[in-house]
Amino acid sequence: EVQLVESGGDLVQPGGSVTLSCVASGFTFSIVAMSWVRQAPGKGLEWVSTITSGNSVRYADSVKGRFAISRDNAKNTLYLQLNSVKREDTAMYYCAKHPYGRSSYAYNYSRGQGTQVTVSS
Repeated sequence: EVQLVESGGDLVQPGGSVTLSCVASGFTFSIVAMSWVRQAPGKGLEWVSTITSGNSVRYADSVKGRFAISRDNAKNTLYLQLNSVKREDTAMYYCAKHPYGRSSYAYNYSRGQGTQVTVSS
């Protein structure tokens, strides 16, 4: 059974930083692409970033240059470092597992329960 458990969400001041983690189990983590997506209050899911099994990365324009995705295959863990956060980064953040061989994100991929990031002074 696929399990994805996110953590690290917090209340962060504008301009601050926070790192999210996602521990994966139930599948071979190292061979699949993984993504982060988010959902702001009252809005739909927004794709944020993807990292492939070969460590190629992509970012949404809204976070490019501020967020950094990474993975530690030895720990079955996905990370998202949020830097220079803005109020509009406030959202529930989810990690998502891609099917094997799929590098593009689709909204029906398995996700965890999420971790909340709130940007406020």
